[in-house]
Amino acid sequence: MESTSIQQGVTVGAKPEGYEGAGFFATSLDKVVGLARKNSIWPLPFATSCCGIEFMATMASHYDLARFGSERLSFSPRQADLLMVMGTIAKKMGPVLRQVYEQMAEPRWVISVGACACSGGIFDTYSVLQGIDRIIPVDVYVPGCPPRPEQIIDGILKIQHLVETESLRRRDSPEYKAMLNQYGME
Repeated sequence: MESTSIQQGVTVGAKPEGYEGAGFFATSLDKVVGLARKNSIWPLPFATSCCGIEFMATMASHYDLARFGSERLSFSPRQADLLMVMGTIAKKMGPVLRQVYEQMAEPRWVISVGACACSGGIFDTYSVLQGIDRIIPVDVYVPGCPPRPEQIIDGILKIQHLVETESLRRRDSPEYKAMLNQYGME
């Protein structure tokens, strides 16, 4: 999809593929729902250490994550659809993180931000979870210690692409159900 430019330098996003005529435009339901979801993601930040500070910088005016439709942070799992796990996750915190994930409504996505959330980082110890993908499925990994705000924005853009192109039927597929069963979820 290409963007089109109109007067005074304002750029309008491209419309999804479809049929166009005088006074009408038709496309598939998957594409319309994907476009709507892509631009209205409600993230739930689960920040435990220094990656949370970088996320705060991403939300601030210089980087302004609101430009990408993620302005409304939700601190209630029932009102969020993107779980952003940032920082070191202790093994004692694992069940809490999993409960937060399970309380989120479908469809839900997960970003693992920083080396600690992705792989345990420098903390190869008995008390630190060596990657959150051991307890919940992860859609996008953002590496770094801590990652720069540009990297976090890139992770959000990758989630947006996934949200836009994901089929409405993916969550009912046998592959998705098998993946959830692998994590002990139904």
